[in-house]
Amino acid sequence: MVGHSSSAYERELRGLLEGQPAAVRAYARALPPTERKAFERLIDRPFLIIRAAGSFGFDLVALRREYPFPIEVKASAEAVIRFSAASGRANEQLEAHQRAVQRYAYRRVGLRGSESWRVYSAGDLPKTGILRLILRELPTVSRTPEGNGVLRWDEGMPLSRFLNRAITLMEPPEGTPVG
Repeated sequence: MVGHSSSAYERELRGLLEGQPAAVRAYARALPPTERKAFERLIDRPFLIIRAAGSFGFDLVALRREYPFPIEVKASAEAVIRFSAASGRANEQLEAHQRAVQRYAYRRVGLRGSESWRVYSAGDLPKTGILRLILRELPTVSRTPEGNGVLRWDEGMPLSRFLNRAITLMEPPEGTPVG
């Protein structure tokens, strides 16, 4: 079964990335205490989020002054989303997505007591810049021997780890004077 992109999960991810306090704190409860504080930095340092569903081949665009981060949202109760399902439509979407934005967020439906979002890259790293630093450890969408895309839950980077890395690289250390 190919994971589905649902507006409820898009709204959930949007609330997290926008730094909505209730959403961030509810999600952070599933994180180890050492990671909770870093994740809660989203409340003070949120992304600007634009919903782009249906318009550009991706669902959300997370914006920072330094870079845009377009995201395709997938959700499934399964541990693997195979892009070869749905008569190849999902694989065509993956190919178009690789050309356009190259990022996926995967929400594991029904997962309790642990982090439910994982992040992946679907393409090559930028040659230079801050985005290269942020993305270089992001795992890529797997491929079958036939070339079909596969999102494997266990291979994804937890959202909290990715955001901690992005925020840390983008923000000056605490106590650093700005200006």
